[in-house]
Amino acid sequence: MAGLAESGSNPDVGLLFEINGLAEAAPTWFDRTMEYVGEYGLPLAIVVMGLWCLVRVRRLGREGVADRRSVVASVAAIAWMPVAAMVAVIVNIPIRGFVERPRPFLTHRGLEVLVEGKEDYSFVSDHATLAMAMAVALFLAHRKFGVVAIVLAVLAGLSRVYMGVHYPTDVAGGFALGTAVALLLSPVAMAVLTPLVGWLGRVPGIGRLLLGDVARDEDRAERTATPSSGDRPAGGGDARGLAA
Repeated sequence: MAGLAESGSNPDVGLLFEINGLAEAAPTWFDRTMEYVGEYGLPLAIVVMGLWCLVRVRRLGREGVADRRSVVASVAAIAWMPVAAMVAVIVNIPIRGFVERPRPFLTHRGLEVLVEGKEDYSFVSDHATLAMAMAVALFLAHRKFGVVAIVLAVLAGLSRVYMGVHYPTDVAGGFALGTAVALLLSPVAMAVLTPLVGWLGRVPGIGRLLLGDVARDEDRAERTATPSSGDRPAGGGDARGLAA
């Protein structure tokens, strides 16, 4: 299947040259910006959105809007983001080896290649796969954040074509693979991650990091409900020594 999309009459190739032609017409500073944004910036932006969503979830727990069970479920859903991305990229390894499609600039002359050193196979795009897997996983955790993340993932995929390192179908395949992994494996992931987050939430230090004040308040409630004999005031003495 190495000859996939090698013909200049193929619509995939025509769209590649149309999108990549924008890079040739653009000023140098814009191409340099697109190089870093497409290679690192857009995927990193999706990660930052996931972290911000985690902060919001912990804040809802602190404000009493969400109980511990809801916070644990939300944190588990957000934790599925990096796991889904990793699984999707691993699944892509045998796909790349089976299709063996060369990078477009190795087959077609006249492309404006913005990123050098891309000598591995082209189908499916790892960047598109990783970005869409994270975005769809975030959508399952938070709809509004997820929609924005999906838009960023689409832009990340298109930037790969703009930079001349992928065919449009490489990107489309990455979108499909990332979406499939994030959606189809989500029930299994939640069945594993939810109890794992719940267990880690009871570990001192880690629990506060994951669940925020929900874990702290739970620990405080447990200490208050079962005070040690040394904490109980004798007779009518001052009770201010009890744990807050």
